[in-house]
Amino acid sequence: MAANPHDSADRLAKHDWQGVETELDCEGVAVLPGLLATAECRALAALYDDGDEGTFRSRVVMARHGFGRGEYKYFDYPLPEIVAQLRTLLYPRLAPIANRWNAALGLELRYPPSHAQYLARCHAAGQPRATPLLLRYGPGDFNCLHQDLYGEHVFPLQAVILLSQPGRDFDGGELVLTEQRPRMQSRVSVVPLGQGDAAIFAVSHRPVQGTRGFYRVNMRHGVSRIRRGTRTTAGLIFHDAA
Repeated sequence: MAANPHDSADRLAKHDWQGVETELDCEGVAVLPGLLATAECRALAALYDDGDEGTFRSRVVMARHGFGRGEYKYFDYPLPEIVAQLRTLLYPRLAPIANRWNAALGLELRYPPSHAQYLARCHAAGQPRATPLLLRYGPGDFNCLHQDLYGEHVFPLQAVILLSQPGRDFDGGELVLTEQRPRMQSRVSVVPLGQGDAAIFAVSHRPVQGTRGFYRVNMRHGVSRIRRGTRTTAGLIFHDAA
């Protein structure tokens, strides 16, 4: 599906990125309302059934692996244009946050300014397989809490875009995140999304300021049970898979 890179860039520029950074620091998740238009959501979701033979590299039925219920398909390279654009345009806005998080946790690893440079690092380390995906859930389906880790190289932030309209296409199916702080019970967050909204969240951990400096909080995400209809989402993961 074709996309105008200028439209995508302009749409991203209209968001309050200082507010996004603050939300990510405080909660580990931030929402970008209306990242995709309704027509873009429908066209991207339609690829799940209508994509040609080279669109996807694999299909996963979640129940077979104990991941939950539902299924998803990983895109193959070359990615659909809009998926590639969003990955390319979002990464440089998130890389400074990721670098600051690593510094806060005392980690030496830093992320380059462009996504192409980061992908080159992944591919050189034996992680060449595309990770963006489409996920589809029907009645009774859900996604267990998990972390999207595909190899040694892991970019610490990812995005999910809701392609269906809550209340019309489906009920239930909320994005759920948990965080586990040391010596504390897990905290749960439910993130409401509308069609075309994107949630950006921590892949596996984030820093939290304590009385003695920063400490590491582990994060997981999942999807609650679908009560009615069909829910389709797109996942944008910035590291590739081994």
